[in-house]
Amino acid sequence: MVKLDAIQKRLIEEIADLHSVPSGAYNFRANSQLAGRNTTANIDIVSKPDGSGIDIHIKPGTKNESVHIPVVLSESGIKETVYNDFYIGEDSDVVIVAGCGIDNCGTHDSEHDGIHRFYVGKNAKVRYVEKHYGSGDGKGQRILNPVTECYMEEGSNMEMEMEQIKGVDSTERITRAELAADARLVVKERLMTHGSQNAVSGYQVNLNGAGATADVVSRSVARDDSTQTFNARITGNAPCSGHTECDSIIMDNGHILAIPSLEANNVDAMLVHEAAIGKIAGDQLIKLMTLGLTEQEAEEQIVNGFLR
Repeated sequence: MVKLDAIQKRLIEEIADLHSVPSGAYNFRANSQLAGRNTTANIDIVSKPDGSGIDIHIKPGTKNESVHIPVVLSESGIKETVYNDFYIGEDSDVVIVAGCGIDNCGTHDSEHDGIHRFYVGKNAKVRYVEKHYGSGDGKGQRILNPVTECYMEEGSNMEMEMEQIKGVDSTERITRAELAADARLVVKERLMTHGSQNAVSGYQVNLNGAGATADVVSRSVARDDSTQTFNARITGNAPCSGHTECDSIIMDNGHILAIPSLEANNVDAMLVHEAAIGKIAGDQLIKLMTLGLTEQEAEEQIVNGFLR
């Protein structure tokens, strides 16, 4: 087991809001090695036999407990693929905090590809927080390609907060979900790209059971010469309701492609999509500048409020 250094601790603060070792279950991974682990009576964390990731088992009925599984890379040139499987028991109510931070001060690309699979039991409730962050002044890229798969049983509830605000050069986020009867999925994505960064977000949500609901909402800002693609598809295979929305601010020479799509295979499937892309309104800038802010400060205030 390795010991976290100052850079790695800073990265964990950025992606998991941890300033000390958390209470409850956790698994820290640093530069492809285990850097800390704790289990509880209700939450067990086991390494996969081949070393490719971990299995997290949450007992039925577990309430008010959390799991933190941050990953950090601080050496240039590391490329890894990690598989983490979550088995969430019936009637549980838990918070899972993940995310990856990369500090690259070298010339080689650093990449973390995390595949997370959630098996959410009947009537279980999960709040999942995933933050991505990049830093370092090297020429090597910071690359993150997360894949999230959710298999939700009857009456389960999952809320996902996906955030990437700074420093990631390239990312392709793929999220797939299968919902049984009365299951509920809420996704809130917040994204900002700058420089020449590229970000792709793809969602495929299948509403398979009667009463299943999904709400997939993305808010993003594209600055400088960065590019973004948002592609969300909701499929209704039963009497259900689904909504997807992309709301974006474009600045400088940014490029944004929004592709919300719907597929109904049942006469009682109620599906809605929305998409809006635009620049910061001039009257908003003028109002803030009359309060003493510079144009740049006013822009920052608007962007921060938009992504909050």
